[in-house]
Amino acid sequence: MAEERLNFKDMCAAFDVTPRTLRYYEYIELLHPTREGRARYYGARERARMKLIMRGRKWGFALEDIRQWLMIYENEGSEAQMRAWVELADGQLTELAEQRAQLDEAIDELRSLRDETAKALG
Repeated sequence: MAEERLNFKDMCAAFDVTPRTLRYYEYIELLHPTREGRARYYGARERARMKLIMRGRKWGFALEDIRQWLMIYENEGSEAQMRAWVELADGQLTELAEQRAQLDEAIDELRSLRDETAKALG
């Protein structure tokens, strides 16, 4: 059975990214689609890499950090790179926790002001 491949347009739709974003990920060599003439096709490997890229972006990682993650994912990374990844992830977890605390504070303040205003209205 032949491997399912997505063309450029379908890859953009599958991951809800703009063509510019997808081209940029190729330009910086995070993705390596196969080419047939001017057409690009994305197989299972590239779709898996894109899933990891999207996770990394969701978690707030820089693209260079994601590149290191992809290397480790593909077992090309050394033990030192894996240790660096763990440190990087720990730092990002701390940053996200701080952002959550700031958001919780902002939500509490907004909710309090809203409640006071609603109460004043009767």
